[in-house]
Amino acid sequence: MLDVFRGLKSLVKISHVHIDSPVFRLHYSLTVMLLSAFSLIVTTRQYVGNPIDCVHTKDIPEDVLNTYCWIHSTYTIKEAFKKKVGVSVPYPGVDNTRGKTDDRKTYGYYQWVCFCLFFQAILFYTPRWLWKHWEGGKIRALMMDLDVAICTDAEKKQKKKILLDYLWENLRYHNWWTYRYYLCEMMALLNVVGQMFMMNRFFDGAFLTFGIDVIRFLESDQEDRVDPMIFIFPRMTKCIFHKFGVSGEVETHDSICILPLNAVNEKIYVFLWFWFMILGVLSAAVIIYRFIIIVSPRMRVYLFCIRFRLIKRQAIGNIVRRSKLGDWMLLYVLGDNIDSVVFRDIIHDLSHRLETYHNKNSTVRTVDA
Repeated sequence: MLDVFRGLKSLVKISHVHIDSPVFRLHYSLTVMLLSAFSLIVTTRQYVGNPIDCVHTKDIPEDVLNTYCWIHSTYTIKEAFKKKVGVSVPYPGVDNTRGKTDDRKTYGYYQWVCFCLFFQAILFYTPRWLWKHWEGGKIRALMMDLDVAICTDAEKKQKKKILLDYLWENLRYHNWWTYRYYLCEMMALLNVVGQMFMMNRFFDGAFLTFGIDVIRFLESDQEDRVDPMIFIFPRMTKCIFHKFGVSGEVETHDSICILPLNAVNEKIYVFLWFWFMILGVLSAAVIIYRFIIIVSPRMRVYLFCIRFRLIKRQAIGNIVRRSKLGDWMLLYVLGDNIDSVVFRDIIHDLSHRLETYHNKNSTVRTVDA
């Protein structure tokens, strides 16, 4: 088990080559690691320990009753959650059914929690997998170790010329590359929102307001409040077991079951509710930020100046005016990965080339006229 947890470190370890935003990295690194770790914890408690203990009679073997109730689900009585514990009911949700079956709340999802968490981890990694496939190592190839300070002047000059020639020859051809990345960021946001609704369906419509209900529970009076975590993840439930009696008649055995695994599940999903909310807000802010960048060239110049202070504003403005969004995005990502002085020289040289080419074409058009 320790070896498995050590293997999860590779998901958190971020490459020194940054091809995406910090918020996007939260989706496929920290979130995937957390979901995988939670899945392993629940799996260990579920299959190594004893996830359920039911009060049994001498007529029914303990293992038989526990296994039956775990597989066929347990239930609580909804009205019993509102009754006073120790007076009317022994525990929230546990009460006499009085022959009524419509007031039961059945719990069958707890045995699927470990698989659901693992599936969620896969969904969070999918946008990263797509972007890594579409990006194809472009940034790493263009870097040419220019992020390393130890390099001879001749070698550095040669690499700068190669990179500058590529940017010049492929100017205005990077939009598709950029929009693919923006699509992956949109997928990451949709994944978070979709998983909130998926969990809400998984927990019978009680997950969307789960975190808010927990906060209200903590702020309410101790005598009047009902724990929302116990309603979704009860620690004590009921189970009915039918078997043949001595004379062949069907006997009904009513038992109370303890679910210690739910004490772990409730903490996991309270944390995930708040984490998904934070991740959703950050991802939505990134999408708004991308939209502003797409529609406002002036904002691109401003952001470039703020991020790379060694570069002249005139050079940045010149490049933004004579290039497309994809070129700006490629340059921005490159600036995060190579030496700042080298990047400054490349941007200034590219701006000079663009200015010279524009002036030359303007002169030609004037002579022709």
